[in-house]
Amino acid sequence: MPMLQQQHRILLVDDEDGIRFTLGTLLKKEGYLVDLAANLAEARSFLQTTRYDLAFIDIMLADESGIDLLREIKESAQVTQVVMFTGCPQVESAAEAVRLGAFDYMTKPVRFETLIAVTRHALGTKALSDERERYRANLDAIFRTVTDSIVMVDRDGRLAQFNATAERHCGYRDDLIGSNAADIHLGCSGGCRIALLEALSSNVSRELRRIECCTPSGKTRIISLTATPVTESDGTISGAVAVIRDETELVELERSLRNRGSFHGIIGASAPMQRVYRLIESLAGVPSTVLISGESGTGKELVAAALHGSGVRSRGPYVKVNCSALSEHLLESELFGHVRGAFTGAISDKIGRFQKAHGGTLFLDEIGDISPAIQMRLLRVLQESEFERVGESSSIKVDVRIVAATNQSLAEKVSQGTFRQDLYYRLNVIRLDLPPLRDRSDDLELLVAHFITYFNAKLSKTVTAVSDDAMALFRSYNWPGNVRELQHAIEHACILCKTTIITVSDLPQDLLDSVTLADTPVRNVSPPPSVSVAKVSLAEALAASGGNKARAARLLGISRMTLYRQMGLTS
Repeated sequence: MPMLQQQHRILLVDDEDGIRFTLGTLLKKEGYLVDLAANLAEARSFLQTTRYDLAFIDIMLADESGIDLLREIKESAQVTQVVMFTGCPQVESAAEAVRLGAFDYMTKPVRFETLIAVTRHALGTKALSDERERYRANLDAIFRTVTDSIVMVDRDGRLAQFNATAERHCGYRDDLIGSNAADIHLGCSGGCRIALLEALSSNVSRELRRIECCTPSGKTRIISLTATPVTESDGTISGAVAVIRDETELVELERSLRNRGSFHGIIGASAPMQRVYRLIESLAGVPSTVLISGESGTGKELVAAALHGSGVRSRGPYVKVNCSALSEHLLESELFGHVRGAFTGAISDKIGRFQKAHGGTLFLDEIGDISPAIQMRLLRVLQESEFERVGESSSIKVDVRIVAATNQSLAEKVSQGTFRQDLYYRLNVIRLDLPPLRDRSDDLELLVAHFITYFNAKLSKTVTAVSDDAMALFRSYNWPGNVRELQHAIEHACILCKTTIITVSDLPQDLLDSVTLADTPVRNVSPPPSVSVAKVSLAEALAASGGNKARAARLLGISRMTLYRQMGLTS
């Protein structure tokens, strides 16, 4: 007995006991599951609890009409096939049954061969209908879930289907279904439909990359399209489908990356800085350790802050440690904390920077200066994510992302035996090299403008620009101190500038001494013999720098020793 027949359920509705019993027995012998109903009430009861593949219904049921049951089955959207039969054939009743969706109409007496033939035909048709319905349901599910626009045409090039995204972005409407795709006008060039029809006619997929598309609203979008023929199992082409991806935001993002002049406080629009920005964005969402390398003054601390601020840990703490500014014992206490009595002066417990940075980022600046003992303890934290406070034996688990920075070659220090190789590999999971200012001279004007704006606000100045000669000098200078040196030079110039334009004479003497006339296109300009005497007094420089002698010396354009000598002369 075929398994397929055992799965089919048939409802037989007839008010004549003999016919109901005879036809039911014949169908059961063929392997079908059959339920028998003598009237509409019994039939409705069966239909409420069971799904039937086929129903045989007598039109004349005592005082009832089988047409009413046919109508109810079809109105309930059931996929049951219905065959009507009657002992009093009439053209009107047959036409009504077919109009309401009956599969066939049979007259009594029903012959066995005819009954089985109609049954198999009806069930076979239902199987095809079910398969089409499953295909349509799967297609609808795909159309609903895919965020790209999907458009389909049939074998004749008529619009067959589209999804909600295509309706929203392209302007397709339900009343266009069945229209020739070549004749549809949606206020655009129609390039997508042309490619779709070409794929249909040539049986070859078509692909369009980043073409401009004008939407019905008049907004230009950038799209990519793939049009593919739809091939049936027998090799015939039944249509074609196009998938249209809106890449407008991606293109705009790429353009912004190419033209971006700043990123999380970092200033620069040059190609080297764009690569830095892209790498920061790639690293922002991962927990991997990052080693930032670069010369002094290139902005390593800004990059570390950008890695934290643009990533998933931005809501967590951002803790900084300058490893070169502390002795070994102080650095150990700062990093890991200590308990009361751990050493002389430990009068209370202290939470270390690792514990403070839990759930966030710990920035270890000048990592190349840490001692071998600190290197060993740091290696354990990186390996096991746990540590002990100084003077304590119990371990503390932490979730911290490490970002380290150095202006030294750690690989060279490893070869010299002053830096642990295993720690170097742990820190150097991902390396981010910052370019020196001399390699990004295209950013000079942008940086100068930024610092002028900053110091105008800080010093209550109204400087608007630098002279061409001063900018030429900037371009010819090697900037060993990088961006930090440029910042100090602009600060010095803003303080000394008495107009709205910074000139060469406003620049620090050290910078002027480093640039010879042969190295710069500046003409008829020589460094002033004494910037400090000509522009600002020693007292003014000390006041402007808040008493910081190193900064006062830079403002005066002299060395710190010269400053000390002048202070001795004036005392």
